[in-house]
Amino acid sequence: MTQIQNPIIPGMAPDPSIIRVGADYYIATSTFHWTPAVQIFHSTDLANWQLVGYALNHGEVDLRGTNTPAGIWAPHLSYDSRTQKYWLAYSHMQNMAGREFNSDSFAVSADSITGPWSKPIYLTSIGFDPALFHDADGKHYAAILEWETRTGYQAPGHIVIAEVDLKNGGIIGDWHRVTTGFTTRGCAEAPQLYKHNGYYYLLIAAGGTGYAHGVEIGRSQTIFGPYEPNPTGEPIITSSPQHLFSLGDPDAGHFEMFNPQSLMQKAGHGSLVHTQTDEWYVAHLMSRPLAGQKKNPLGRETSLQKMHWTADGWLEMADGSNLAKMHVDGLKDVPVHQATTQFDINDDFNNDTYDPRFMTPYRTQDAAWVNTIENPGHLRIHGHNSFFSQVNPAIMATRATSLDYTVQTKLTFHPDHYSETAGVGLYYDSNNWLYARLCQADTEDHTVLRVLQAKLGERIDHLTDEVTVPNDTAEIRLAYHQGTAQVLYRLTDTATWQALGTTLDVAYLSDEGVNGAPGEIGGFTALFNFIGSVDAHQLTSFADFDYYTVKNNLERGTHL
Repeated sequence: MTQIQNPIIPGMAPDPSIIRVGADYYIATSTFHWTPAVQIFHSTDLANWQLVGYALNHGEVDLRGTNTPAGIWAPHLSYDSRTQKYWLAYSHMQNMAGREFNSDSFAVSADSITGPWSKPIYLTSIGFDPALFHDADGKHYAAILEWETRTGYQAPGHIVIAEVDLKNGGIIGDWHRVTTGFTTRGCAEAPQLYKHNGYYYLLIAAGGTGYAHGVEIGRSQTIFGPYEPNPTGEPIITSSPQHLFSLGDPDAGHFEMFNPQSLMQKAGHGSLVHTQTDEWYVAHLMSRPLAGQKKNPLGRETSLQKMHWTADGWLEMADGSNLAKMHVDGLKDVPVHQATTQFDINDDFNNDTYDPRFMTPYRTQDAAWVNTIENPGHLRIHGHNSFFSQVNPAIMATRATSLDYTVQTKLTFHPDHYSETAGVGLYYDSNNWLYARLCQADTEDHTVLRVLQAKLGERIDHLTDEVTVPNDTAEIRLAYHQGTAQVLYRLTDTATWQALGTTLDVAYLSDEGVNGAPGEIGGFTALFNFIGSVDAHQLTSFADFDYYTVKNNLERGTHL
């Protein structure tokens, strides 16, 4: 039996929802302020996963102006075998100010996992993290977190279930409050319903989005409960098995629950799948911190744990523990070879389309500002807003998937104003990024390469580290290693790579490093690599990128 190495989907791939249809497995993950929205991955062996598309990629949502980490949260995939339709439920988090958490939830359907997906139908605005369950009698149900805003009541609220009308939208009857969690970790969210041997099982996330995260389970003989908790009183999957009492805490980093014995942290928010080989697995999120730190640049990634049912009908990890593992047994009689380069990227832009892994913050991708048509063999990006903008930044980005990698590009750019720039960089959100860019010298008479940085909203221009670019063309490489970044460049194809300035500390480009209140996680959207352009002049400038590569240095053990 072969082993599956976690994470199975590295980089920003949180809140995984897994299903099986025949011998095919699919996982949908959150995308927050990034478009296209809702990544969908495919596998036949549970070890190797490829992006096959996005569920919301035709203007269904407008994310411009979204305050991160709002946006599209916790998609849930399901398959209705009676109608042979795929369903995807999701929340559009629009406001998090005042902890009001205003979120509208919708569902879309398709005859194929690659779409086309239907127009969204409205479900509810009661909370977030909706999931659909298609019962054997043809009825459909939604489970979701009812967000609590009343002073003095247990936060974040109840898990609620209602029958749902998937033809016309909305719910049928009333919401039924079923639990505030099955352990003392609190922060119950992300409910998912399953049926097994006559019981309805409710799988939920708990413990918050930080180091106390876990997967809990309860069961009932009727869908609206009452649900009895797993008799252990503890999560069935977690990275931090010690007991925690945290009822009433709406969410927290729980840094005291960091497990120094585990490379995997924050294991939680799980989704169950039954394989064609009669085995059971839970896909769940996890994080990998920087060495010696509690910062997680890669955000929340997707992992897998093998499960089994006990004699008294409870789900538990296959080894009988609840500690999430970095390696698990693969499917019986399904040989796998887990590719180590599947998350590298090498796009020379010689096709009409570019790599589908490119995502854009806040705005949708449109041929009017990014295309391979205007200058064949190049990706042309027309400059727009500053990268501090949450409206129209001209950024094409891919998920960082390793803690040791290089991202590299070659570009040609002719700035004729100091507000026109183009280059390559690292991006967390609009307040936190690193940008090695071609721009005008302050004398406005030639082009230079210089680094601009945003840290917690502060603009930092590295004025003393500057090199002249005589022909408006340069190759730029960013070498990222365990929270540091070195900018390198060369001005001809045969020149030796040169360092620009010193190695920079970019560990703050992580979930814990951005704008977090004391004791809380600052974000949960992860580090991206990007190429992009800015024009705050006349919106007439553009940059031509000859290629874009990302090479993960897995031989140093950053993926293991």
